[in-house]
Amino acid sequence: MDMTLFPTKGNLLIAKKSLALSRQGYELLDKKRNILVREMMNMVDKARKLNDEIQEVFNEAYEALQDANISLGISIVRQIGFAIPEENSIQIRDQSVMGVEIPIVSINEKDIQPHYGFRMTNGTLDIARKKFEHVKYLTAQLTEIENSIYRLATNIRRTLKRTNALKNIMIPKYEDITATIANVLEEKEREEFSRLKVIKGKCGSGY
Repeated sequence: MDMTLFPTKGNLLIAKKSLALSRQGYELLDKKRNILVREMMNMVDKARKLNDEIQEVFNEAYEALQDANISLGISIVRQIGFAIPEENSIQIRDQSVMGVEIPIVSINEKDIQPHYGFRMTNGTLDIARKKFEHVKYLTAQLTEIENSIYRLATNIRRTLKRTNALKNIMIPKYEDITATIANVLEEKEREEFSRLKVIKGKCGSGY
């Protein structure tokens, strides 16, 4: 049984303290949710713009690759592609936004040197290489933003559940308990006052 339901002054203080903490918790969580929603909406806009840019650069890169295939031959371009080393400069670290760990993806944007000779190639391959390098950097940025959006959305849903629980369950509960105990104590005080008044009146009439 909830001990705060017993109408005592001590339980009234406990109920009032719990109500104040619930209201404070609701305000803090609601502010957190609003900040996270704004942050997520900003990232959604960035993701949309990046996605459009990636699509455009991808199209340009594939067109450049087709030009290189036509100019040099598919077999030569394929052999050169196998010689390209695996990307190993990607770094991921976390940054906290209102308690939510947001991934920060970075690639070392050093001046990329071609891994092929110039005797059997031409400018079409250089253009394709630069376009696909650009796509790589944009993709890393988009991955960072999309992961951040997912984490923010997950935390927003969790925070919303907590705020709803405080607003619709805990705060009304402690408001009701506080009001009930206060009413019972006031009624007891009125009864005690009336009893004392009656006793005083009887004592006064005896002299």
